[in-house]
Amino acid sequence: MADSETSDQLSVFLQSGIYRFESSNAIFIDPVRVINRSYTRFRVSPSAYYSRFFNSGNANEEPRVSSKSRKRKRKEKKPRTLNEREELADQRHQKARPCLLKAHESLLGATDLLVMMQKLSDGCSFSEHTDSCLPSAEQSFVELESVWQASLYEITLNFNQATQNGAESDCGFNLIVLDPPWENSSAHQKLKYLTLPNRYFLSLPIMQLTHTEGALVALWVTNREKLRSFIDKELFPTWGVKYMATLYWLKVKADGSLISELDLFHHRPYECLLLGYCHRAVDSECLSIFKPIPDNQIFISVPGDYSRKPPVGELLQEYVPGVKPARCIELFAREMMGGWTSWGNEPLHFQEARYFF
Repeated sequence: MADSETSDQLSVFLQSGIYRFESSNAIFIDPVRVINRSYTRFRVSPSAYYSRFFNSGNANEEPRVSSKSRKRKRKEKKPRTLNEREELADQRHQKARPCLLKAHESLLGATDLLVMMQKLSDGCSFSEHTDSCLPSAEQSFVELESVWQASLYEITLNFNQATQNGAESDCGFNLIVLDPPWENSSAHQKLKYLTLPNRYFLSLPIMQLTHTEGALVALWVTNREKLRSFIDKELFPTWGVKYMATLYWLKVKADGSLISELDLFHHRPYECLLLGYCHRAVDSECLSIFKPIPDNQIFISVPGDYSRKPPVGELLQEYVPGVKPARCIELFAREMMGGWTSWGNEPLHFQEARYFF
């Protein structure tokens, strides 16, 4: 990439938090910068958001890795035959693998971006500090949630983009994002959040929430083949959603390396976002008018806390049908975003005071 192009990319990235790689279907996201565009009085702390992978203690990483390697060698087992579901899961992985590798190579080739990531991990912030705007006493947004309007008053989300005519309020949403609490042994063991059996999600009123001009539905899923089969055969058909494409969230560390080996069967360094279209007139040909969505697109970021997903709404906007700006809702939301309706048991979970400076 030419120096001028690199400079332009960095300039856009500093403003938006999104870095688009040339000659690649991959995008790098800085969730902190993207989220901070929704705030007017507070700023998310990069060190708090990235606490799992941006740790100053990583200076001793080489011995730690060596220790893991020795531990892995001790536990090394003979290869076993995969069962039918595991074979299907591996086939999905092998299909996506070339795209994931190419995306990771694009990141490693963007040395300017890697330098900025490393500075952030060393305690530098992409965002400008605005401490003078903060209240003198620390407050917990989760506690403020119990007081009517207190949360919105203190947080001051930017709702300018959400301005709609009153007539639109009863027409539904044209972007629906879901991150359901799927049954998950890891979440159960770590007591991170309550989970639900798959059958409970069949009753979600996706069709009723859909805008009269249709909606893009984005569903976060794990890499379990049993879950994918349930979505394909039961969940999407019940919701009236036509599957269109799979996007991949590739997780990396501050130095650009993957958080785990790409081919590690049970702990792969990526998650999937399934996209589909929904229209209230299910029996018509309306679905054919929606914009095609390229399959196997990749977005890359350093993960935040356990189960926290990066903000992807902006990346999906070009595929959202109907009114502009889009009417957006997140189901099972764990943080609020400016211009969005957030629904769930913990809509302010990631807006505790410790996440902000």
